[in-house]
Amino acid sequence: MECPVVVHEGQKLNKMAAIGQKWVPLYQVDAFTDQPFGGNAAAVCLLGDEPQELTDDHLQKIAAEMNQSETAFICKLSPQDDFISSSVFRLRWFTPVSEMLLCGHATLASAGALFYVIKNPSSQLTFQTLSGDLFARREGDFISLDLPENKSQPQDGGKYKDLIKATIGSFPVQEVRFCSSVGGDLLIRIPDSITREQFEKMTPDIQGMMAAHQEEIRGVIVTLKGSLENGCVDDEGVQYDFVSRFFDPWSGLPEDPVTGSAHTVLASYWAKELGKTEFYARQCSQRGGVLRVRLRGDGRVDVKGQAVVVTTGKIRI
Repeated sequence: MECPVVVHEGQKLNKMAAIGQKWVPLYQVDAFTDQPFGGNAAAVCLLGDEPQELTDDHLQKIAAEMNQSETAFICKLSPQDDFISSSVFRLRWFTPVSEMLLCGHATLASAGALFYVIKNPSSQLTFQTLSGDLFARREGDFISLDLPENKSQPQDGGKYKDLIKATIGSFPVQEVRFCSSVGGDLLIRIPDSITREQFEKMTPDIQGMMAAHQEEIRGVIVTLKGSLENGCVDDEGVQYDFVSRFFDPWSGLPEDPVTGSAHTVLASYWAKELGKTEFYARQCSQRGGVLRVRLRGDGRVDVKGQAVVVTTGKIRI
């Protein structure tokens, strides 16, 4: 998806000489939280006409420099567009080590930067991505993402027994599933009797996960049905429909704090298990995050959360 550099006859363009001469806006946004330093942080970089000067390798180096779980790059579609009045943009996501097919929290963070810092007045933004068009709508203090549903299939746990063991240790397994469409997520459900406290204390063997990794796996989702009995409730005592954690140490960070894309898999699974289509969910990482999720009947999932801009600045490219 690299944008080409056009060199006219008789001209010579030294790309690397151009790179490093410009500064572009950069923000750090905490997604799926209403408080700074919660949820999942993403770096958001606004690229105007610069994409034609930046190779994929250079974008990857910027993401490695940011060292966030994901860095989002928002690009204008044409020179006539601008970040304030336009409503359609190109969006790409990079971890510190690779480009991603889909990233929910960095999409929410990107919309937050455009809505709250740039003051884009649009009620809905469209992002053209490797996963197709994604939409971000304002809904009061929330941003609702319109993402593709990703269905999982039952999986023989024996194929991934070493990876499962490294991820959940001695916790029993209730069900194992696999979703290929989101880049390869292994879904592990643990029994309802496990408490939230036990779940949050679960400590994967990261080296064991690295050793047991198989090429088709993007990440491992571990999920638990919420109930009053197992303590899966918020600070006001309201029960979560389900809770989860997401591990992907091969992307450069052991655990993703809040994973919007994983909830496109979880929504599809829990809709069948719970007989409902709207969910109140929590991702139980150390930072933690709360999501409102709705499975629609058209193959799409609405993932709703809040976003807080915590850093504004510029990066030299």
